[in-house]
Amino acid sequence: MEKVLVIGAARSGIAVTRLLCKMGYEVYLTDQKEIEQKEQLNALGVHVFDQGHPDALKAISYAFVVKNPGIPYRAAFVHYFVQKQVPIYTEIEIAYRYAKNFSYAAITGTDGKTTVTTLLYEMLKTEKNALVAGNIGTPLSELVLEHDQKDYTVALELSNFQLLGIESFAPDVCVVTNLAPDHLDYMDSLEDYYRSKMKIYENCKSDAWFIRNVDDEEIMKYAQGIPCEVIDFSLTRQDVALYRDEKFAYLKDKVLFKLEDLKIVGGFNCGNAMMAACMAYRMGVSVNSIQKVISEFRGVEHRIEYVDTLKDVRIYNDSKATNTHAACAALSAFDHNVILLCGGKDKHISFEDLKQYDQKIKHCFSFGQTKDHFKDIFTHQTSCETMEEALYQAYNMASAGDVILLSPACSSFDQFKNFEVRGEIFKELVKQLKEKES
Repeated sequence: MEKVLVIGAARSGIAVTRLLCKMGYEVYLTDQKEIEQKEQLNALGVHVFDQGHPDALKAISYAFVVKNPGIPYRAAFVHYFVQKQVPIYTEIEIAYRYAKNFSYAAITGTDGKTTVTTLLYEMLKTEKNALVAGNIGTPLSELVLEHDQKDYTVALELSNFQLLGIESFAPDVCVVTNLAPDHLDYMDSLEDYYRSKMKIYENCKSDAWFIRNVDDEEIMKYAQGIPCEVIDFSLTRQDVALYRDEKFAYLKDKVLFKLEDLKIVGGFNCGNAMMAACMAYRMGVSVNSIQKVISEFRGVEHRIEYVDTLKDVRIYNDSKATNTHAACAALSAFDHNVILLCGGKDKHISFEDLKQYDQKIKHCFSFGQTKDHFKDIFTHQTSCETMEEALYQAYNMASAGDVILLSPACSSFDQFKNFEVRGEIFKELVKQLKEKES
């Protein structure tokens, strides 16, 4: 029986340990922290070593090592096996090897991954046995253990950490949404980070698709030697396979959807929707189903999430915008007449970045600890004690065609447990306003 070592007992580590046992390996599992499931894993025959990595584990000969994606290769215990040239994988590779009946649409990139993955999953499940997994929250190994007897189509979000640990993983369609500097605390260089993203297509069969964002200079620089069909995508050009005009999004001159049906806002989200629609089409989803999902999809929860339209005023929940960079991204998605709700815990940061959007802001209603910090940022501003008060004042002011946007630019901890709770309360307040109107 071949021996394997799993480093890291988080959710994905536990799942891949169970899967490796099912595949007939003798499994050693180690973690720096206490492993709560120790007894259950011992009962499966797993050798469990918690609260540290004993040197005795280095003396064993392993067929391969499976590493938690978040643990750097330069970490001393991991680096020992790098130097010994023991193959090191992540749980994605193991799950792929086991679930031969699954097919994959894989998404990576610096931004937009979760939106593309979520929208794609919604499209897939209209006509397929579909699953969503990976960096979006659920380990692929966990789903493979549960669903290994059926054919499934998987919308799979992949971080570059996960991609570094693949060897044979081959999706049927894949995309790198965009590239921007990130994870330099983990990677040796920015070039290494960009190159790691390109591993997503390295094993693709010739009939697979890789969607290449030609608007992104870094992707065009690094996406080389692609072994499958390339579907060039652009938001600005029409001489490519995946493009748009003023009314429609197209794939090879086939209409995918009407742009006006898209509820999620901003050019970047139009691009996310086009990528998801193209991937769904490649996986066999009909255009009718794609269009139905496009018209109903309200976005990833708390990320410029469309909530409702009341008296011709559109309302959006961007509670996840806990800093000015995120709030600027949300404001860039709208043209004008934005009634902004912002504020929260005082982290002693500057809000000067938001000044560039002053012309778009019909009025700012700020709340929480930082309620007065926006007086010098926006021409039209009112301080409120609570988010509820800010919403009600905004709604009373709003006219047809306006947008009410919750994009706090602050963390939530002055008045809420976290940004998710803040967003949920906001949506409930909107629901109550709608009930009063009816």
